[in-house]
Amino acid sequence: MDDHPLLREGLGRVINQQDDLVVCGEAGDAPGGLSAVAKCRPDVVIVDISLEEGSGLDLIKDLHARQPKLPLLALSMHHEDLYAERALRAGASGYVMKRESAGTVMAALRKVLSGQTAFSDAVVSRLVGRHGRGEPPALRSPTELLSDRELDIYRLLGEGHGTREIAAKLRIAVSTVESYRAGIKQKLNLKNATELVSRAAQFVAEKDKE
Repeated sequence: MDDHPLLREGLGRVINQQDDLVVCGEAGDAPGGLSAVAKCRPDVVIVDISLEEGSGLDLIKDLHARQPKLPLLALSMHHEDLYAERALRAGASGYVMKRESAGTVMAALRKVLSGQTAFSDAVVSRLVGRHGRGEPPALRSPTELLSDRELDIYRLLGEGHGTREIAAKLRIAVSTVESYRAGIKQKLNLKNATELVSRAAQFVAEKDKE
């Protein structure tokens, strides 16, 4: 599931060119994704973290809850430091950034389809280190304090979306977005809405450079 038709078309073309893979359905938003999976009964699903409507992480959680054995591969424009571990916790078996080559994406797709995980060595090393120590690691970024929903809203604010637009995009109430905004300000120790939007924009700009 991806919210960009051209990207879906391009990825679908690459998949259909493989001897062992074929696209059986697609969707541009979370509701459509749930419907497509129920109708097509795929062997594996690729989920974009950023969707036109709804949250990619929420979609992964919903799909995993409904079909725990269904392999899910997260595909994202966002750096793995931001979403890979969150995608894993949500139920994804792998995470690939859109800037990777088609060959890398196909390799990850085959890995999750075969029952393996497809995360970078850096992500795996970080996870192994955390479990090995048996204690909470030091935060690499203040944004790790944010819940999945708060991070989605923080990112969308940084991309220039307003409260009502975010509410429509995530299919939640305006008052809910406002409540999350207040929580983000408290967790990140931000004084007001102006500082929140400014810090969010800076955050997005820095992540885009990685």
